[in-house]
Amino acid sequence: MEAAAVASSGTGLRCSLNPVPRQQRRSARVGFTTKRKPCAVTCRRLLLRPNVRLYRAASASAALDNGAGNSGVSRKRLAVFVSGGGSNFRSIHEAALGGEVNGDVVALITDKPGCGGSEYARCNGIPVIVFPKSKSAPEGVSTDELLNVLRDLKVDFVLLAGYLKLIPGELVQAYPRSMLNIHPSLLPAFGGKGYYGSRVHKAVIASGARYSGPTVHFVDEQFDTGRTLAQRVVPVLANDTPEQLAARVLHEEHQVYVEAVAALCEDRIVWREDGVPLIKSRTNPIVCT
Repeated sequence: MEAAAVASSGTGLRCSLNPVPRQQRRSARVGFTTKRKPCAVTCRRLLLRPNVRLYRAASASAALDNGAGNSGVSRKRLAVFVSGGGSNFRSIHEAALGGEVNGDVVALITDKPGCGGSEYARCNGIPVIVFPKSKSAPEGVSTDELLNVLRDLKVDFVLLAGYLKLIPGELVQAYPRSMLNIHPSLLPAFGGKGYYGSRVHKAVIASGARYSGPTVHFVDEQFDTGRTLAQRVVPVLANDTPEQLAARVLHEEHQVYVEAVAALCEDRIVWREDGVPLIKSRTNPIVCT
């Protein structure tokens, strides 16, 4: 079966389903062996001209995929960034498949191509784009190349779900009020550079705080300083370990992030005069939270 692909005419990038594992490649310009790893997706810079036919097919799919969901709002196209297992990514993807989110995940961006989130994307036919380019990930793309791919895919919203790199300013500026992140503490407490994963929960317990919980916020050009959109509160118990607190917070993350993304995709986010974002109730639009 012919591999599906997404190519950027401006950058010469192609995302191919079911490529050959790296160790089986004969050379950068020579044909591949016949054994292919199932459910695999890679993005690489082409040495030759992009496959125009495959690129046009993917672009046509993006152009046609604007049907309206139950809310009467056209379905949104989502790009998700991950660095790890991607459990929030999975929750959002499953909610989209189940109709809870009026959108579709059309790309997975990662700085760690071997992470669990990347594997889940490959096995669900979602193109994986490695970003940024680095010594450990030479197949990665530049910021300009990534922006071109996101535009070609007609991405409406960008969602960070455990992505540990600082988002470049050019990308933030390209998606104003259209980029969300989730953080495992009640921001502005225990946020900023270096606060991620178990480090957050260890710091919360060490501080003696009685409550914690996830925060969904808009992304700006710093770590964890964008406007708060939604939060959930969980207790910090007297004998909590970081692992126990993390599990309690993660359970709430999966719910509050899906709810926030659903509101974003249904155009139910309004901005107060002082710049604070609020979510309009789905059942009673005059009520905001």
